[in-house]
Amino acid sequence: MSRRLLTYICIDTSGSMTGEPIEAVNSGLQSLMSALRSNPYALDSVHLSITTFDSTIKTVLPMTPLVDVVMPHITCPATGATLIGEALESIYEQATRDVVKASDEQKGDWKPILVILTDGKPTDVLAFSEIIPRIKSVGFSRIIACAAGPKADSQQLKRITDDVVSLDTMDAASFNKFFEWVSATFAQSSQTVGSAEPNNNNNSLPPPPPEINIVF
Repeated sequence: MSRRLLTYICIDTSGSMTGEPIEAVNSGLQSLMSALRSNPYALDSVHLSITTFDSTIKTVLPMTPLVDVVMPHITCPATGATLIGEALESIYEQATRDVVKASDEQKGDWKPILVILTDGKPTDVLAFSEIIPRIKSVGFSRIIACAAGPKADSQQLKRITDDVVSLDTMDAASFNKFFEWVSATFAQSSQTVGSAEPNNNNNSLPPPPPEINIVF
């Protein structure tokens, strides 16, 4: 069995994402797909899953090999909570089920990647706090979190990962730049996978464009 690079994308679809923001996300995901499919290392290893969260959690794309992905068109309800904790619980369950561990008979999958995008903060605060140690226990090689717009709580995301970025605006240009940068991150990871054993000491992100701010 070929070793897979499982990639989970977790997208906020609460009411505040309705309109231009979610359409920009859809456009950005298509750009992400085009960039990844042009990379032979990504085509050979990347598998993709997309989960959305508002008042409900939906796996709109189950884990699928990159070459077979048909990108869904993501929509938002008119209103809805921001259940990040429940969404991460779903991601934890998926990763626990999906990732093939190394054994004497097989090498197992590469360490997975998680991308989280939200324009708000958790409304399920207790569930969010409780899932943090379990998400960290999965062993993701990289967790990237994006706080989009002025109401996003980047400090809550910093509880999950050090790799938090923010977008000042939620227009198409900003989201497209974010997904272009994410595609560069995926390409870097998949090329490392394709060429040699990943070097855990070389864990730097690609330089972000001006539209993306690193949160310290």
